[in-house]
Amino acid sequence: MDPPSPMIDRFGRRIDYLRVSVTDRCNLRCVYCMPTEGVPLIPHERVLSFEEIREVVRAAAEMGVRKVRLTGGEPLVRRGIVTLVEMLAEAGGVEDLAMSTNGVLLADFAEPLRRAGLRRVNVSLDTVDAERFREVTRGGDVARVLAGIDAALAAGLRPVKLNCVVETSSAEPDAQGVAAYAAEVGLGVRYIRRMDLEAGRFWAVEGGHGGDCARCNRLRLSSDGLIRPCLFSDLAFSVRELGARGALAEAVGAKPQSGHAPRRDGLYTIGG
Repeated sequence: MDPPSPMIDRFGRRIDYLRVSVTDRCNLRCVYCMPTEGVPLIPHERVLSFEEIREVVRAAAEMGVRKVRLTGGEPLVRRGIVTLVEMLAEAGGVEDLAMSTNGVLLADFAEPLRRAGLRRVNVSLDTVDAERFREVTRGGDVARVLAGIDAALAAGLRPVKLNCVVETSSAEPDAQGVAAYAAEVGLGVRYIRRMDLEAGRFWAVEGGHGGDCARCNRLRLSSDGLIRPCLFSDLAFSVRELGARGALAEAVGAKPQSGHAPRRDGLYTIGG
């Protein structure tokens, strides 16, 4: 079989990374992600089936995508998520199958996910202080997240990285607490400055590549089947209307040089 033709956008960026939102539902209500009153959920009939997701991932791999990351909402609340991981791992072509999770359910899922073919995880951890964690997540239990991280390490998911949302910098007390914990257990941390969704403002990730538009190599698949070329853009292409290859190609061709449009629907709709 001939090697896949790489997807190159108008600005010379090689697009080889697909983030797949498998659900818009979440078991936390983080203050920077969801409004207090909650959010309208996507009707079940509009959510992509596992077979549809596999079709998109397979097409993306054939077109040059090598890295796929499963996101949400919270991906571990999607019923049958281990089966989906197994389907994607067996589909072929993807070299790096990863997941971003809030870690609440990870203690139960880490070993089955690894056996199914997941390679690594990023876990959200904005503070290790139990009271502050309850405040930020509106009721979450940080002990469950820490247990999930332990389980991921024991299962052999490597590397495990932490995502820490900060107001302005990693010098903040909560971020410093996460840094101390990460150093103790030997994990890397990505510090993500809180985005201004309404103004369309974002910053480069400290310790990672997100937010660096000149290097952006990613597309996003929403749980209702839209390929989005940019987190801060209204552009979206339906895989159900255009087919997987058509939507992917259109998204690459339309990918903007940088994000600019404000978002009012929240990150939960497209996986951050």
